Amino acid sequence: METVFDSADLPPADRFGWWRECLSNTHAPLEMTSAHADGFRVRQRVLRLGAATVWPAAFQPMVCRRTPRLIRRSDPETFHLSLVLRGTAGASWGKNEVTYGPSDLHVQDSSRSCTTWADGAGTIRTVGLEVPRSMLAVPPHLADRMIGAPLPGGSGIGGLLSGFLARLASDAGAYRPSDASRLGTILLDLVSALFAHTAEAERELVPESRGRTLALRVRAFIDRHLQDPDLSPRSVAAAHHISVSYLHRVFQADGTTVAGWIRHRRLDRARRDLADPALHGVPVGQIAARWGFSHPAVFTRAFRAAYDVTPSEYRRSGPGLDRA
Repeated sequence: METVFDSADLPPADRFGWWRECLSNTHAPLEMTSAHADGFRVRQRVLRLGAATVWPAAFQPMVCRRTPRLIRRSDPETFHLSLVLRGTAGASWGKNEVTYGPSDLHVQDSSRSCTTWADGAGTIRTVGLEVPRSMLAVPPHLADRMIGAPLPGGSGIGGLLSGFLARLASDAGAYRPSDASRLGTILLDLVSALFAHTAEAERELVPESRGRTLALRVRAFIDRHLQDPDLSPRSVAAAHHISVSYLHRVFQADGTTVAGWIRHRRLDRARRDLADPALHGVPVGQIAARWGFSHPAVFTRAFRAAYDVTPSEYRRSGPGLDRA
């Protein structure tokens, strides 16, 4: 569940190169430079929590570049969120540049080239979080808009996420390996909530914006009612006082269907339960029923179509498939 890298354990000449390898494994391949490369000082802990990875780190000032060449070489298709605890950080994407201070959250996309830097007097302290793009409960076009968006980590949903990350960083030893998947699920839900809240707060006074806001509310409603076997486009539309045809148009804007989204979210929640060691004694059929699948055979066919394995095969493979 937790591994630690401390540059003090290595000869000074090897430290910066080793740190580059650590970041390439926990984030994505990067070009790195630092005025302190000779004898670089860094301590990083990596917490693998199901599909999410949290890495608290303390290090000297440095610059990182994610180039198109490195993206072609390897792209894990993740979002990286970084909570600044001490020092300052910045990022640039082409002509756009943003600076972050303590308690700020900033977002990067492993599929997008960028330059980031961290600076300050002495040691910079951050908590990094890696989450797969595909596992966030927000439409891709809204998630993309979080790149460079102001995400304050001192209040509201940002404060909830920041507090949770800081607590994980401070007392990871209090958790058991069987807690990892559940903690990862909480992180994914908090990131999804933060992205949805930020997009909704933009308050663009155009019909398109109101449609996006409705889509966020509908998706949140669906997530709250996934366990209801009677959840359907008709019941979702009725709960939001709109017609079924209008609901379908809202989802068509994101390239999906209402029924398809309900199925996707149910399968994702069932997949998380199957990967949870604490639930290995729960029959597959019971997990399927918990997430609204009335017929085990229907669940098995849908699961195989989504993940190329049966539910039982996925469970035997362990939670390592969460990052596939």
